[in-house]
Amino acid sequence: MPKDASGLLIPGVLSPKRDVATTIRRPEYVGKPSPAPFEGSNVYSAADIEQIRLAGDISSRALDAIGEVIRPGMTTDDIDGLAHEIVTSLGAYPSTLGYRGFPKSCCTSINEVICHGIPDNTVLEEGDIVNVDITSYLNGFHGDMNRMFTVGDVAPDALSLIDHTREALQRGIKAVAPGRQVNVIGRAIATYAQRWGYGVVRDFTGHGVGTHFHSGLIIPHYDSSPLYDDVMEPGMVFTIEPMLTAGTHEWEMWEDGWTVVTRDRKLTAQFEHTVVVTERGADILTLTLPR
Repeated sequence: MPKDASGLLIPGVLSPKRDVATTIRRPEYVGKPSPAPFEGSNVYSAADIEQIRLAGDISSRALDAIGEVIRPGMTTDDIDGLAHEIVTSLGAYPSTLGYRGFPKSCCTSINEVICHGIPDNTVLEEGDIVNVDITSYLNGFHGDMNRMFTVGDVAPDALSLIDHTREALQRGIKAVAPGRQVNVIGRAIATYAQRWGYGVVRDFTGHGVGTHFHSGLIIPHYDSSPLYDDVMEPGMVFTIEPMLTAGTHEWEMWEDGWTVVTRDRKLTAQFEHTVVVTERGADILTLTLPR
């Protein structure tokens, strides 16, 4: 995703596919056009939840490492290489690699890219904001998360968008409680975002996650009531990943079939955690664990 003369992103050049040691367990969809249908439950046992937490720890550690080195002059492919190295060195498989044909080990979404940006030879520039989305597959379970990063000195309006998006995620997590419909999560996010004048992307959502990368459970980030009325219960696992925009919530997709950009090409930001519903609320499963 280099930039054109107007400063907007355009597709870049991809590096060769990265290798994963044969000793690392792969998700069943690798090498296939699509994953097998999900036929299980979104509610997991305590033991399974701890396995998701271990996968989430690896994703979080990779993002920690990226945050320590991200700077102007790096390429998004450099970020992908670091993500790949850390995830695989910890014995996990980078879930995006080979998922429905996605060619890289993480997603890197810069400035006006809402989600699913493909790492390539794009050089990060002073003032860019970039979302890095990493999912790790360990012992049969996925841990999915993303964070925003700033590149050098960033404009105040971009910093405000990032801060408010981070808080929108926290508002969504606080709305989690057994007995509630999942659409209350989106209501909490949208109410907060709209207070600050931001758009909230509707067509890309949170999702059930665990044994499958995407289970089919949808977690909206806008007020979708009465739609998406699944009732939360203890042990249910899903992602919350609001995408806020500085302008319209409408989007367009590049010809690569993955890269989603704001229709007005204004800035966008996103944060994501995998959470489990508890008796009292939510427990975040994608945090760096003490060692």
